[in-house]
Amino acid sequence: MLMKQGLKGFSLTAALCCWFILQWTAPLQLHAAEPRSHLQRAAVFLLAADYRQAVEACQAEVREFPSARSYTFLTYVYHALDGYVEQLARTDQWVRVEQVYVNLAAARIEDLLDPPDVLARIAKEVIQQAVQRQADVSAAMADRLDHALVTQLWREQAAWRQARPDDWWASAPPQWQWERP
Repeated sequence: MLMKQGLKGFSLTAALCCWFILQWTAPLQLHAAEPRSHLQRAAVFLLAADYRQAVEACQAEVREFPSARSYTFLTYVYHALDGYVEQLARTDQWVRVEQVYVNLAAARIEDLLDPPDVLARIAKEVIQQAVQRQADVSAAMADRLDHALVTQLWREQAAWRQARPDDWWASAPPQWQWERP
């Protein structure tokens, strides 16, 4: 009888110890996965056509890890935005052009009450002129840092555009691997 009570007490103690260990280690396991890098998030935003967030993620990558590669990826997002807007205009999807403009212009909660209004054709011109200027600036910065790498990356993206003329802007060339090397 004493032995049974001792085993019960031991079982209860062992169960409590296991429970405490699980409670302590479970949160660690949940947080063990690496958070996505700025470039990985930018790739998802690109797929979603959320160009404001894609640009911001690439800009964060440039700020935290400046390199020819990060500047080139930022430039690519600008080019992708330009290509997407051009495709929408070419296929008379002016409502979507307006949506892209709102996505780029509205970044604060106040914008829900006072949304930026603009005609779709004007929005197209505004977006394209702005991204072309920004792309030129970031491309020049990338080139100053590593001309050979930038040349290689632009060859790869030119082949990517040629292989996927109708949707190249939805993602980057697969060999770019939107992660830090």
